[in-house]
Amino acid sequence: MKQFRLPDPGEGLVEAEIVSWRVGVGDTVKVNDIVVEVETSKSLVELPIPYAGTVTALLAEEGQMVDVGTPIITVDDGTGPVTEPAGSPQEDLVPELPPAEDEVVAEGTIGGSAPGGRVAVLVGYGPRTTDAKRRPRKGHAEEPGTHGAAALTSSFSTAQPVSRQSDVRTPMPPNEAQPVGGPLPGPGSQPAEPVIAGGPVLAKPPVRKLAKDLGVDLAGVAGSGAGGVITRQDVEAAAAPPAAAQSTRAAGKADVRIPIKGVRKMTAEAMVSSAFTAPHVTEWLTLDVSATMELVDRLRTRREFADVRVSPLVIIAKAACLALQRHPELNSSWDAAAGEIVIKGQVNLGIAAATPRGLLVPNIKDAGSLSLLELAAAIGDLVGTAKEGRTQPAETSQGSFTITNVGVFGVDAGTPILNPGEAGILCVGAIARRPWVVGSGAQERIEPRWVTTLALSFDHRLVDGEHGSKFLAEVGTVLSDPALALLY
Repeated sequence: MKQFRLPDPGEGLVEAEIVSWRVGVGDTVKVNDIVVEVETSKSLVELPIPYAGTVTALLAEEGQMVDVGTPIITVDDGTGPVTEPAGSPQEDLVPELPPAEDEVVAEGTIGGSAPGGRVAVLVGYGPRTTDAKRRPRKGHAEEPGTHGAAALTSSFSTAQPVSRQSDVRTPMPPNEAQPVGGPLPGPGSQPAEPVIAGGPVLAKPPVRKLAKDLGVDLAGVAGSGAGGVITRQDVEAAAAPPAAAQSTRAAGKADVRIPIKGVRKMTAEAMVSSAFTAPHVTEWLTLDVSATMELVDRLRTRREFADVRVSPLVIIAKAACLALQRHPELNSSWDAAAGEIVIKGQVNLGIAAATPRGLLVPNIKDAGSLSLLELAAAIGDLVGTAKEGRTQPAETSQGSFTITNVGVFGVDAGTPILNPGEAGILCVGAIARRPWVVGSGAQERIEPRWVTTLALSFDHRLVDGEHGSKFLAEVGTVLSDPALALLY
């Protein structure tokens, strides 16, 4: 038997939430198969299994917070006693032992050497296509030295297959829960009712979130979608109180309590730390960006940009990178321990993205060195990955400057809070047609133009008002007349 413990998904995190199991008891898994999806305070992470064999127990429920290092799944890999048939006591689980001399570690697998001498990492970044090599099965003699590890499975043993991805339609036969640990049932006594860790729940992430918000247990909801998939309507119907209860309760809806965890918890802690650590200053600039909008229209017709999404944000990001080269104070951080200001060697440009899990700010590494086409592709990939909930912890770390676009929500502007460790953040408001004075002297007139408002917040410990003002003005200059970027 092998027990897979929850690894550190990255960034020194200490816990994660079990979002969905991709396997159930009785399933056969291969080395590096994805078996579970977990949510940390920064991202959703798919975890591969480092063993091959048959799943015998899931030791954590969906929605449960699990500490790093806690066993979450048990796999029978043929190196220890297997599970006895239903109705008989289960053998104690064998603790993980060092490989024997005749056991070969799978190449390109977790902990093993990948081609070229690389060591495969834990969170699915290593090679995943190599074949595992394992010693032949030996007898199933019970190993000494067990320490009640089986007791871990008793409270989480699964009588039915747990939730699968919505695109998986292969039915899984239910497996009888096995009594684990404790005294055997006496003659004529009834076996203890097994604790069920989950059912065959098929629901997409937005529906799962809705169920959490409404306090609905998906295990008790019958899915009306194709293949038994639970829909939003199913969840809403399950959350609606009975007619009798509706007639007796007061008007209005009940309070909904949402646990503070994951991205929301991380964002709250970071914003509180930033707001009360860095002295914020915010400056505003309203400007005519009609020339930028014309440039965006021209770029969309170019063959080179056919496969990328071109938006005003791409031009704004490029303008910010150019201005940061001239004003590196906005691309710095405050090192209180060393008593130093750190001017960053490259621009790791963060793009704030609203996702179903909350606000994420992944960043484009060394964005200042990218061409306009490369920057457009990078922004598209970054935002797409964030909205799918696949942003990895490394993509949200080491940011040096951030752009947040509230204009997509029809908001004119705002006063953004700095990301911890950064000196500046640029907020972009809605770009809308407004009356604007153009020309000068006798040629002065009012025309409808594309207008937006930029708001720059900066850490006044790092950035003086002069530098912040010049930076904002130069970003505005490029957006008003993109051809002037050639001067940079």
